[in-house]
Amino acid sequence: MTKEEKIKYFDGEAPARDARRARNRHYYRELLSFFRFVIPKGASVLELGSGTGGLLAELEPARALGVDFSPAMTAAAKAAHPALEFRTGDIEALDLNEKFDYVVMQDLLGCLDDIWLAFRNLHKVTKPDTRLVIISYNPLWEPLVILAEAAGLKGKNPGQQNWLAMADIENLLYLNGYEPVKKGCRFLMPFYIPLVSEFFNRFLAKMPFFKELGLIQFIVARETPARPKAHDYSVSVMVPCRDEAGNMERLFRELPVLGKSTELVFVDGNSSDGTVEKIKEEAAKRPDIPVKVLLQGGAFGKADAVRKGFDACTGEVLMILDADLTVVPQDLKKFYAAIAEGKGEFINGSRLVYPMEKGAMRFLNMIGNKTFSLIFTWTLGQRIKDTLCGTKVLLKSNYERIKAGRSYFGEFDPFGDFDLLFGASKLNLKITELPVSYRERKYGVTKISRFRHGLLLFRMAFIAFIKLKLR
Repeated sequence: MTKEEKIKYFDGEAPARDARRARNRHYYRELLSFFRFVIPKGASVLELGSGTGGLLAELEPARALGVDFSPAMTAAAKAAHPALEFRTGDIEALDLNEKFDYVVMQDLLGCLDDIWLAFRNLHKVTKPDTRLVIISYNPLWEPLVILAEAAGLKGKNPGQQNWLAMADIENLLYLNGYEPVKKGCRFLMPFYIPLVSEFFNRFLAKMPFFKELGLIQFIVARETPARPKAHDYSVSVMVPCRDEAGNMERLFRELPVLGKSTELVFVDGNSSDGTVEKIKEEAAKRPDIPVKVLLQGGAFGKADAVRKGFDACTGEVLMILDADLTVVPQDLKKFYAAIAEGKGEFINGSRLVYPMEKGAMRFLNMIGNKTFSLIFTWTLGQRIKDTLCGTKVLLKSNYERIKAGRSYFGEFDPFGDFDLLFGASKLNLKITELPVSYRERKYGVTKISRFRHGLLLFRMAFIAFIKLKLR
C-alpha cells in the first residue's frame, strides 16, 4: 500500500476514532496509566502519530505538539483540543527543529514504511535528556490482534503491518544513536473482567515468564552519549551476476554515491543474456562511478564470484549487492551509515523484519531462513535473524583477516554468506543486522535450489557447531 493510500485510509477512520477508543476504554485507561507514570505533568511532549489527540490532552503537558500524516485526524484533534497544537506531517520526512522532553510513539511502528529513517529523524526533536516512549504490539499476539480487527474491536491498520520483536526495535534504535533505558511488556488481559483483569494486569503480568507475554511492549530510550563522528570511507560495491541483463538499467539508475568515492565491481558467471554488454552500456551513463567487469570463467557459484570480486575491489568498505535487486540499491546508504558510524564491524542485511512483497520469498524458504536464524544465533553467540540475505558490508581490512583464516572452516560454502559470517564470528567482530524491505524479483530466476542447497546449509551449520561451540 502506498503512503497516499494509507493517508486516505486514516482520513476515513478519523470520524470513528474517538468512538472506538470509548468502546475500548479499559485498554486505553491502562495505556494512559502507563504514560502518566512515565511522563510527569508539565513536561514538553511531542506525540508522533497523534491521531485525534486524546492521549496528548490527557498527559497535561506544559508544551504539547501532535503530528499525524492524516489531515482528517489533525483536523479532528484541533477541533477536540483547541488549546493544544496539532500539525499534519510525516515522521519519515520530519520537518521540525524544536527539542522536547518526551517523544511519544504509540502503535506507530506497525504502520511505517521505513522505521530506520523515522528513528534517524528523531534527532531533530531530541536532546540528551529527552526520553523516547515507544509502544507497539507484541508479535506473539499477532493472530489475536488480527482477529480483533476483523471483529471491529480494534481499528484496522492498512496493508501489512510490521510485527517487530523487542530486539528488532532495540537494534533499529541502536543503529540511529539511541539506547533503551527501560523496556518490558504490559497487559495480559486487554478486556475488563472484574477482579480478574486486575489480577492479570497488576500482578501476574509482572511475574517471570508471564512478563514477556503482554499484549503491548514498551521501550523508554535516550540518545546514546558521545556519539562518535562518522568515518569517511571509500566504497566498493561488488555485484555477482549471471543472466541479469534486465536489472542493470535500474541498478545503475538507483545506485547512490557513497562515502568519499564509490566503485562498482561486477563478476559475471558466464551470462547468456547479454548481461556484460548491458553493464558496459549503462556504465557509460554513470561517469561518476568507476566500473570494473570481471569474467568469472564459468558458472562457479556466488562464493567464488564474491572472492574474485573482493580481491579486485580497492575501496576501504566492501559491499555485496545481489543483481536481482530484491534489496534496493538505495538501502546501501543505511549500510554505509552503520559501518561509518561504528555501529558494527560486519553489517548483515535482514529481510525478516518488514513484511515482504508478495512472491519475494517462497514459504519453504521462509521457514528455512527462520530455522537457520535460530541455529546460527545460538552457534555464533550473536543475534542473526537472517543468515542468507545477500547484502553484507565490512571493512576490507577485516575481510583480509577473514580470508587469511578461511582454512579453519574449509572452502565448502557455495554462497559466501556463511564463509563471511563464520569468519567474522571467529574474529569476534561485532555483527550488526540492518533490516531491509525485500522485494519480488522482476527479471530472471533464482539460482538457489531449496532442497539440495538446504541440505548443504545444514551441513555447514553442523561444521560451525563443531568449530565454534565444541572448541
